[in-house]
Amino acid sequence: MTERQAAQKLVADNRKARFHYELLDTFEAGIALTGTEVKSLRLGKATIGESYAGPSGNELLLFNADIPEYLQANRFNHERKRPRKLLLHKRQISKLIGAVQRNGLTIVPTKLYFNEKGMAKIEIALARGKTLGDKRETEKKRDWDREKGRLMRDKG
Repeated sequence: MTERQAAQKLVADNRKARFHYELLDTFEAGIALTGTEVKSLRLGKATIGESYAGPSGNELLLFNADIPEYLQANRFNHERKRPRKLLLHKRQISKLIGAVQRNGLTIVPTKLYFNEKGMAKIEIALARGKTLGDKRETEKKRDWDREKGRLMRDKG
């Protein structure tokens, strides 16, 4: 584990993304959040399993990310699944929007975490959907690696 990974506090991980998509390129983006959303994230309660990012004009938004309400905030709470603005450089945004519109790729969030400065960040990946055959091949490779590990361990 590297020094940078040790400083990150992981809030949510999208493990399904690695199975359903072929991840091509990753980016680290900030998220525009309200105070109650940050407090809820600090408690470690968020789900990005069904979320995705997409263009809206000249900016990228994160859709369908579930950040539950902060219980102590009563009437000042936020909406659970509201669209949230992703903070990236203009060049990165134009690259991502171009890839989505021209090449038919998808922007999938893979991790939601706090960096060493305490800022909420999200790792997004440019992804291409896998076919059923690709998924089966991935499953076979994973099973074989597991079996190979068992055999090596048993042999000594």
